[in-house]
This record gives sequence, structure tokens and C-alpha cells, in this order.
Amino acid sequence: MRLLFLGDVVGRPGRRALAAVLPRLRREAAIHFVIANGENASNGKGINPRGAEELRDAGVDVITSGNHIWQSRDIIPYLRENGRLLRPLNFAPDVPGVGWTVRAGKGSSLPVGVINLIGRTFMGPAGCPFGAVEEVLPTVRQETPVIVVDMHCEATSEKVGMGWFLDGKVSAVVGSHTHVQTADEQIFPGGTAFICDAGMCGPTESVLGREIEPIIQRFISCMPINFPVAKGQVCLHGILVDIDPITGKAKAIRRIAELAKMQTQHLYGIEKELGDEAALAK
Repeated sequence: MRLLFLGDVVGRPGRRALAAVLPRLRREAAIHFVIANGENASNGKGINPRGAEELRDAGVDVITSGNHIWQSRDIIPYLRENGRLLRPLNFAPDVPGVGWTVRAGKGSSLPVGVINLIGRTFMGPAGCPFGAVEEVLPTVRQETPVIVVDMHCEATSEKVGMGWFLDGKVSAVVGSHTHVQTADEQIFPGGTAFICDAGMCGPTESVLGREIEPIIQRFISCMPINFPVAKGQVCLHGILVDIDPITGKAKAIRRIAELAKMQTQHLYGIEKELGDEAALAK
């Protein structure tokens, strides 16, 4: 089976570009299952129910998240009702939502397990991701051999450590959070595909999806400042992983960077009608 993991979706530009490109990408690349990190999908920080539904309608089978999951308060009832959107498994046990799920995608009847973890290095308070994933793995494996872990994390060392810890136990460990696609994709000896960061689905002329000048001014002045989502051409970053559906071991992994070139003019027209300042094109 072939699985697509898309890096952090940034704001309306990322959502609209994903909606325009993903159906064609699923068809042309024969993709069976799609995971996207959506923790920045609404207003560039956090995700609300409307943003989650847009990603689902675009063809995303499971949405993972991270440290910004609580940014929009109206996501809390949505998390309680919809297991398609995950929050990190190693958050406090009584917080809303779930940290893993098993479901079949639109392109296949084969169930896929998705586990959402968050790191602790340079991040907010969280339980041990290593212990948390080790505890749930036997339960997930009872339902499917195909398991993908989103390791939402700042430190590359923590991501690599999780990759080796889970080698041979899951199909893939994919890093998210930094919005910068890394070039270290590989398959570990036990058959687990790995990359430190899948990248982002957001504007290319930006700083991590935000307008450039305010970010530079923040670095210079060290004063608080608003970081609007950038405009312009959008690129979808992610990875394609081929997985043996019987053993759950990865057979191939490759990075993708898909420019939403032809879609931007059409989408800009839609955004102008809505009066949204986060339109795709300048």
C-alpha cells in the first residue's frame, strides 16, 4: 500500500492548496491513505472545526496535531466527537480527544493505525512519548500491522531517537513541527521508514509560513509582534511511503514537494470574494 504524510498545513493558503492538489495527487500516485498534520491549519496557529472539515473534504483520512491543538477553544467538543483528528497521545490522560486511531482510507479497505506523539525537549509539558507509545502498540497491532507515528517535536535528536526506538515495531516514524523538510529520509534495519521532518504545506516566500518582515523585526527588536500568514505561491511538502500490507514493513520512502502553481489564480478569486487577507496570491 502507498501512504502519503503531509507536513504542517499552514492557514487558509495551505488548506486551499491542499484541496486543489490532493485529489489529483491521490489519483496519479495511487495513494491509499493520507495523513496531514493540521495543528496550524486555522489562522496559522491551531485548528478549528471548519478547518478540520476542509482537510477531511480534501481527502485527508487522519489529521494529527501538536502543541497548538488547544489554540481554538471550539476544537474541544470536536475532539470529543471526532476520532479522525488526533491530539498527542502523551498529553495528560484526561484531556479531550484521543492520541491514536485505526481506520481505513478512501483509497483502500486496509486499516491503518496512526499514533500522534509530542516531544518534550524545548516543548511544553507532556508525558514520556516513549512510554506512551510502547503502552498502546500491542492494542494497535491487534487491529493492523500498518502503523504510522507522527513525532511532533523540536529536537531532531528526540525524533531520531524515537525512530530507532520504534524500528521494527511500526511502519513509519515521521517528524513534524519545524515546517522545514529534511533530507534524511531512510528505512531503518528493522523496516521502519523515517524522516526528521516532512516539511509544511504553506507559502514558499515566508518564514515557516508567516510573513517575512514581521519575523525579521521580531528577531531585531525582541518585541512582541503579530505574525500574519504569508501570501503567494504554496508548496505541499510531505513523504510517500510504500508499505507491505502483510508485515507492515516499509519498502520505500521518498520526499515530495508539490507546487500549487495552476490552482493559485482560481483560488485567489475565491479568497477575494470572501475578503480573506490570507489569500494564496499577492
